[in-house]
Amino acid sequence: MSAKGSDSHLLECGKVLNTHGIAGKIKLESWCDSPEILASVGTLWTCDGKGGYLPMKVKSASVFKRFVIAEIAGIDSIEKAESLKGKTVFADRSDIPLEEGSFFIADLIGLDVYDADTGVRYGTVSEVFNAGASDIYTVSTDSGERMIPAVPEFIVSVDLEKGIAVRPIGGMFD
Repeated sequence: MSAKGSDSHLLECGKVLNTHGIAGKIKLESWCDSPEILASVGTLWTCDGKGGYLPMKVKSASVFKRFVIAEIAGIDSIEKAESLKGKTVFADRSDIPLEEGSFFIADLIGLDVYDADTGVRYGTVSEVFNAGASDIYTVSTDSGERMIPAVPEFIVSVDLEKGIAVRPIGGMFD
């Protein structure tokens, strides 16, 4: 999950794709680890267009296929629901469960990446994306971007203060 904007307690968690029915429900694409996580959030937030955020109380939400169908307080018609189409939704980080040893993607962006054995700094994490089997960290280095799978074979430790200690194979950062 990622975060953008000035409020670091809010994390991007999905996008309103469309309306659902005529009573004002919305269909959301989840950017969380699972749509069930997004469906469990009680308050979603949207950008207000002025650099701030507006809360939206979730009255009910359920998972349909890989999407979330949500009923939002005050959104009681298809016309009101249509006004949300295309908007990114945010959740307060305290509303998203995080397993021990896991991190929000937003907290990894900008971390230093260094060699666990020599201490040599390779660069900083600029992006995290999922390639199916694992997340991939994109590391911006002096010689361009490099990618490293976020698996125990390469990632020794993640410390939000110190950075990410890695054991790369030959050619990964050369």
